[in-house]
Amino acid sequence: MADPLRVVIVDDHSIFRSGLRADLDASVEVVGEAADVPSAIAVIVETAPDVVLLDVHLPGGEGDDATGGEAVIRGTRPTTTRFLALSVSDAAADVVRVIRAGARGYITKGSSGREVSEAVRAVAEGDAVFSPRLAGFVLDAFGAVAGETATATDELDRLSSREQEVMRLIARGYAYKEVAAALFISIKTVETHVSSVLRKLQLSSRHELTAWASERRLL
Repeated sequence: MADPLRVVIVDDHSIFRSGLRADLDASVEVVGEAADVPSAIAVIVETAPDVVLLDVHLPGGEGDDATGGEAVIRGTRPTTTRFLALSVSDAAADVVRVIRAGARGYITKGSSGREVSEAVRAVAEGDAVFSPRLAGFVLDAFGAVAGETATATDELDRLSSREQEVMRLIARGYAYKEVAAALFISIKTVETHVSSVLRKLQLSSRHELTAWASERRLL
């Protein structure tokens, strides 16, 4: 069995940290916790985790980073650690700010322990992960311009109609199980379609797929 991913939880509510720690699965090991910006920076530098689960609103931020989450990310650069925002907020401004600072994803606190664990694994592997309704904020903020039309007809022709459906949902940030439920197919079938889509489009990850689809206004 592979070694568990090492994670730090940063949130100013101790009860939430305790509950999340208990809900994460065996593939994730919590190696530290913090409740504010200075202590978060200290524990991340000390433990060098694979992933930080980061609330976007934390005490201790100053100036342009007053919400706190961005200050933690910038205060620990350069680092190989990846950051996954985990917040009760689903405001577009919060999502965009922390992604601009360097977070690899953003999910809400309504996510289950299993969903958070899956997101941690995905981020650790280099993917970008977003709760479905939040992905649009990021796409809008990072270059999708209203009125643009898709110019990828030839590329889309490589995909079957089902592969195109799966591609759009995955690119919007849906988890495999959510795609399976929406299209009434099995998770294994979703995995097969995603592998085929990435191969046909010559892409290597969900993150690249999201960028590809956004550039072509396919979302």
